[in-house]
Amino acid sequence: MKCLWHELISILPAWMRQEVDRLGQDSMQELRLRHGYQPELICKAGGHWLQRKVTREDINYVINMACHYSPWTAASISQGYLTASGGHRIGICGQMRCNEQGKHTIQEPSSLCIRVARDFPGIARNLEHIKGSILIIGSPGTGKTTLLRDLIRLRSAVASTAVVDERGELFPPGCGFEIGSRTDVLSFCPKPKGIDMVLRAMGPGTIAVDEITSQGDCEGLIRAGWCGVTLLATAHAQSKADLLSRPVYKPLVQSGLFNSLVVLNRDQTWRLERTFP
Repeated sequence: MKCLWHELISILPAWMRQEVDRLGQDSMQELRLRHGYQPELICKAGGHWLQRKVTREDINYVINMACHYSPWTAASISQGYLTASGGHRIGICGQMRCNEQGKHTIQEPSSLCIRVARDFPGIARNLEHIKGSILIIGSPGTGKTTLLRDLIRLRSAVASTAVVDERGELFPPGCGFEIGSRTDVLSFCPKPKGIDMVLRAMGPGTIAVDEITSQGDCEGLIRAGWCGVTLLATAHAQSKADLLSRPVYKPLVQSGLFNSLVVLNRDQTWRLERTFP
């Protein structure tokens, strides 16, 4: 297992660093900071609460330390998230406002959900024999990104693989995660545009994306799939029935491009299904 834990600790207010390090280094999955309430550590074996309450200054400190005032991360904050060094993702809630350009952004953040990025090389070995396109689904926190990352490495051992890493979570710059011998990573680019870019420029055998969330994402994957490219992707859904009931995924359902469906469970187990009859 690999994790740039020190990168996460470094963005936290000084008063909570020691306790978070002691309680969560080996098993913390999320750290939730809510204005006016105690920090909550969510670990594999259970949860922990720190004693001191979170202030708005604490929340602003984490955001400023994580984004380094980067124009890109400032833009991503308007979408409710940012990715800190080491690939740790920070979800943001708070009061949104509309600026003079008509764009909504979070002006007064009040809650943060910091998800720890951990890499587990080898966890996709049981999927190594599966050919064709694979869609990984599961609820938030079930390990979709982690499994996809390792599957990308396995695919890249035999064919050129292009990754459109829109949020910089799969292979964050400087994270030290192994990307694979034939992997090309396009970071911080919207998925629909990035899919078209790597399809034209890199000639990949496989294109991989994390978290399909929009019709544009689906349309980009379909364009690539009908050009003969194998696809690897993840989506939020609890089951095959849940996936099929969501209108945003309807184009993928109808295309039949994905050969196999990997369904992740909360207990870190998974099952393999045929995607569509």
